[in-house]
Amino acid sequence: QVQLVESGGGLVQPGGSLRLSCTASISTFMMQTMAWYRQTPGKQRELVATIKTGHITNYADSVRGRFTISKDNAKRTMYLQMDSLNPEDTAVYQCYGLIGANEFWGQGTQVTVSS
Repeated sequence: QVQLVESGGGLVQPGGSLRLSCTASISTFMMQTMAWYRQTPGKQRELVATIKTGHITNYADSVRGRFTISKDNAKRTMYLQMDSLNPEDTAVYQCYGLIGANEFWGQGTQVTVSS
């Protein structure tokens, strides 16, 4: 069973930055798609950013220009660099991986943006 473990969440002031990490139990090279999702209570889970084979990236309109997704296959880790954070970015952030038709999810890490 593939495991994904997020880290790097926490409390940050508006305008600040955080970098989330998602470390996999297998090589991330095997995952044709990896992504970050986020969810807040009472809202639908939102796709934040994706990275596909060839390091092709895509972003939700709400984070484009502020967040950067990347992947280091040698470290089996995907990252989400989050800059210019605002309170609307407060959520539990989960990482996602896809191998063939098999989907894998991390447990999530809380990000809170507040003064």
